[in-house]
Amino acid sequence: MKSETTPWHTPADIKAKLLRHWQRGRILASSLTGEPLFPLRIPIKGPTSARISADFGAVGDWIATWRGQNHIPIEWRKFSHRLFGDNHMPSAAVIPDAPSAVKILGTRRDWEIYQEMTNHCRASSPQLLEWLAKRPITALELAADWQAILAAVAWIHAHPRSGLFLRQIDAPGVHTKLVEKYRGVIAELLDLTLPPDAIDATARGTSAFARRYGFRGKPGRIRIRFLDAACAIAPERLGHDLTLDAAAFATLDPPVSHVFITENEINFLAFPDCPRGLVIFGSGYGWSALVAATWLRNRTIHYWGDIDTHGFAILDQLRASLPHVRSMLMTRDILLAHRHLWTTEPNPVRHELPRLTPEETSALQALRAQTGESAPRLEQERLPFSIILSHLQDITATP
Repeated sequence: MKSETTPWHTPADIKAKLLRHWQRGRILASSLTGEPLFPLRIPIKGPTSARISADFGAVGDWIATWRGQNHIPIEWRKFSHRLFGDNHMPSAAVIPDAPSAVKILGTRRDWEIYQEMTNHCRASSPQLLEWLAKRPITALELAADWQAILAAVAWIHAHPRSGLFLRQIDAPGVHTKLVEKYRGVIAELLDLTLPPDAIDATARGTSAFARRYGFRGKPGRIRIRFLDAACAIAPERLGHDLTLDAAAFATLDPPVSHVFITENEINFLAFPDCPRGLVIFGSGYGWSALVAATWLRNRTIHYWGDIDTHGFAILDQLRASLPHVRSMLMTRDILLAHRHLWTTEPNPVRHELPRLTPEETSALQALRAQTGESAPRLEQERLPFSIILSHLQDITATP
């Protein structure tokens, strides 16, 4: 006789199956989508005829368990057994409607909250019912701030592409932190309500929220340091170390011929003097603030980053806007000559970097030749200062 390895279903098993429908949002959404979820029939696995004969006592206890519960509606089937006569056995749980499912699960308050949210939406923003139907569980998580979120959406809808800062949204319960916290959700709601001409479709992702919906973003800030006192702007009043917004930097057009970009602040501060030189404190992958400075196109630009995969990825991205950028101290020879200074890069970049020169590609290949999840890195601040001085002498000696 083949033994039964799968246990017979209990009321807890049916509740667990019903809970999965809840967690997928199907029970909540059924009130909006019209999806024919109910009546929901869930088959109940019971004992085989052979098992009934072998252990009718256990079977009787199992049937008694089902008879003893009154919260799950049960469909019974009649069976006749040659030893035990006519009996009835549970064959399926049949949940007639969403309120019955909610009662079984004990989620009545969440159900009521969701109904309040949909009623509010139906009265004020019916076009958002589609989102509520698609994201019911997410909606429940937002319940405490839902009215403020809708107020923000309504305000933006009434003031399309306002050109204001997010801080200037003037709606009940709406503040900058709320919009920042929920900008992903608010973006989904705005895409459902705003006309196409109120959305910059080229701006994607939460980081581009302000640009996508016509808000004024924080101006990019660029920190520079003049390496030649003769090129500095009013050094007696402003000094050599200046921080400018992107617009001011774009109009600067200083009398320099060499522009250096470094990712390390100490290197920025300690960068040696250089005739007609200027150093910029880099900003990782964020180069948008430099793009508008057209005067950079006719300067020699040197990028000095870490010798690691991210350093080369930043260089590759920078060349998308300024293709004439040269790398500085990022060679295979320097990498291999300073093994004793290597650290590890835990999450190396693995995609192709098409804008690297053959020499830079060779250094990148040396990094990627290492096996495992990590890769070596030579951080720029670990290089001896004498190497920097020697390299600058070579640069300034080149006509």
